[in-house]
Amino acid sequence: MATAAKPPLPSDAAPLPVSESVVVRFAGDSGDGMQLTGGQFTLSTALASNDFATFPDFPAEIRAPQGTLFGVSAFQINFGSGEVDTAGDQPDVLIAMNPAALKTNVEQLKAGGLIIADEGEFGERNLAKAKYAGNPLDDDSLSKWQVLKLNISQMTLDSVRPFGLGNKEALRCKNMWTLGLALWMFDRDRAPVVAWLNAKFAKKPVLAEANIAALNAGHAYGETAELSGPMKQHHIGAAPADPGLYRTVTGAESISLGLVAGAQLAGLKMFFGGYPITPASAILHHLSGLKEYGITTFQAEDEIAAIASAIGASYAGQLGVTSSSGPGIALKGEAMGLAIMTELPLVIINSQRGGPSTGLPTKTEQSDLYQAVYGRNGDAPMPVIAARSPADAFDCAIEAVRIATHYMTPVMLLTDGYIANAAEPWRVPDMSSYPPFPVTFLDKVPEGGFKPYGRDAKLARPWVKPGTPGLLHRIGGIEKAVDTGNIDYGAANHQAMTDIRQNKVLGVEVPDQSVALGAADDVLVVVGWGSTYGPIHQAVRRARARGLRVAHVHLRHIWPMPKNLGSLLKGYQHILVPEMNTGQLKTVLRDQFLVDARPLNKVSGQPFRIAEIEAAIDRVLA
Repeated sequence: MATAAKPPLPSDAAPLPVSESVVVRFAGDSGDGMQLTGGQFTLSTALASNDFATFPDFPAEIRAPQGTLFGVSAFQINFGSGEVDTAGDQPDVLIAMNPAALKTNVEQLKAGGLIIADEGEFGERNLAKAKYAGNPLDDDSLSKWQVLKLNISQMTLDSVRPFGLGNKEALRCKNMWTLGLALWMFDRDRAPVVAWLNAKFAKKPVLAEANIAALNAGHAYGETAELSGPMKQHHIGAAPADPGLYRTVTGAESISLGLVAGAQLAGLKMFFGGYPITPASAILHHLSGLKEYGITTFQAEDEIAAIASAIGASYAGQLGVTSSSGPGIALKGEAMGLAIMTELPLVIINSQRGGPSTGLPTKTEQSDLYQAVYGRNGDAPMPVIAARSPADAFDCAIEAVRIATHYMTPVMLLTDGYIANAAEPWRVPDMSSYPPFPVTFLDKVPEGGFKPYGRDAKLARPWVKPGTPGLLHRIGGIEKAVDTGNIDYGAANHQAMTDIRQNKVLGVEVPDQSVALGAADDVLVVVGWGSTYGPIHQAVRRARARGLRVAHVHLRHIWPMPKNLGSLLKGYQHILVPEMNTGQLKTVLRDQFLVDARPLNKVSGQPFRIAEIEAAIDRVLA
């Protein structure tokens, strides 16, 4: 279809300011400490005042056989002197600790990028495990990249020999040798890592000293080797940032802090009932360390018990919270219906992963949107919110608490494996700028008598703590009579109560939808939700810099949708919806607004690359 003539280029489509960024990926066996190495490199990056985004990529198997392709663990970080919204499309530097790490990651390395390989691990046995017929470090199969072969294993053993460690224990220090080299390459300070090692191994000072020696040896190698070619020291300047206190935060940490803040703003104690499941378990771990804020954490025997205990806490007058991933959310389904039927506030966090069934436990996906909006028996609506980034999860958690307590309803907050595990800088907010929304419990019989399912203007029923004198009432999963809450199977009553529950959720007050980038009269709008924000935003920025009339709209409120969203979308000639599923938001948009939303789907367990979305924009506007 031909597009309309282009209006003048908007001001935000001027050439992007010159900034510099580098993408580094650490990859090795699941026992090589790549996540720890990446985490400490991230800390040094934060202290250097760079903007950054990370992507930890875990193997699904628990300690897969060493050296195998399916046991590779990787950590990618994109850091720079300008705005960084994604963990990067392709690494500039790949640090491969063994042949399997090289094989599973090298094709994603940018052409001309640098490979740093531990040649000490490229023996016949490891090469065979990685399905290599020969040693790729010695043939021309890596010719389109720069290759630096270092015997990291041997140099690590040499550096820690004075500490009397066994060979196996000594080799565990090689991630610190590698980190030392990376810190030198990008002009990073070792002092914070040294302090961290001393604290981590406070009860085993020999291990602290050995790891510090390996760290210093890797750094010294970069300083003294005077190698020509690819390995040079490179300094990246600080990124501009508003004044304030900053910290590194993962999505799981951000949600945990947001839940605590939301409970404080509501004036409630909080009960968290959870059951371990990847990648949601980290929320339980973080909340268990915040008990001084009136938080009770409970690890239940299964997913059903976890949500049932949270519903019980809400009935007792606390904020009930539970979390899981897709399989666990499925198990919680009946209890979610109970929370909807009893109309109790409850926050349910779904850290999505690849599915169905057990699926891809450690890989990211957005395939639970249907489950969140529609996935319960009967007409059982609930508000659904989606966080777009680790830092954004803080505000989304507060919003979930506000809606749950304001409207007496369960609320689902969607994140995914990428958001839960990834880290980014977060400006710690001034909590005095957040308006409180204190809960009021009904504590005496109102004039005209007590009606457990009587409602206010928002259709919310009163919240009554059990045992309040004069306010005894019936509660449970069988249909309630309008106002009284008595059991009522009547056809007219069920129609009325179904309508009330639906209208209450549809009446939840959510902000009007804004345009994240671009204008309301552009030709194409790219609509996203959740963790696709970063690649969509950068792709749209690049497209606008080339003069294309494209905008970015990103949804936080998935259900109910903003009231202006339909008219906003109908103002564009084309709608493109990138999702890490087979087109779920696309279907909801078509259903609600009768618009021709076009899907761009990816279900590989990996986030979108900026280039993939930019190419789709070009295809639509061609």
